[in-house]
Amino acid sequence: MTKRQERDRQNIDARRARHDMNIFARLPSVYSASRVQAQRILQASAGLSTVEWRVLWDLHDAGPMTIRDLAEVQRADHSLLSRALPEMRRKGYVVMERDTDDGRQTIVTLTDEGQAAYGRAAPAMARRRAALREFFSPEDIATFIRLLDEMDEFLSDPLEAILDPQELVK
Repeated sequence: MTKRQERDRQNIDARRARHDMNIFARLPSVYSASRVQAQRILQASAGLSTVEWRVLWDLHDAGPMTIRDLAEVQRADHSLLSRALPEMRRKGYVVMERDTDDGRQTIVTLTDEGQAAYGRAAPAMARRRAALREFFSPEDIATFIRLLDEMDEFLSDPLEAILDPQELVK
């Protein structure tokens, strides 16, 4: 017979406090909260998904791009865009054509309907960015961006820079 398990609120609170100070534990929840907020704003203002918005915004600002260009600019997974773009084409937001210089590449171009969808979402998303600038000082934002760049660099380190050779599975 096993002793009934009882929750220890102090242990749980201590564990939560350790998680609160763990960058690796915090990043996914912050990322998720950012996407949820963006998705709510985009649905309410223009009926768009976050991926659709980012593609429309990039094409609006930079003009026609390959799928690879979009993935690079967005720091996104190429396959995520490859799955989203056919639906965006079906909705009339983009045209996708083979690159005449490199037939392996697909050029994505914004259509008039895509421009209109961008125009419906852009004011709300600009307000979101303005609200962030009201919440954080320019110095805070610059520091946060610098720390993200440094974190990105750290996360790009090879495993051998972090683990001892004995810790690697052969």
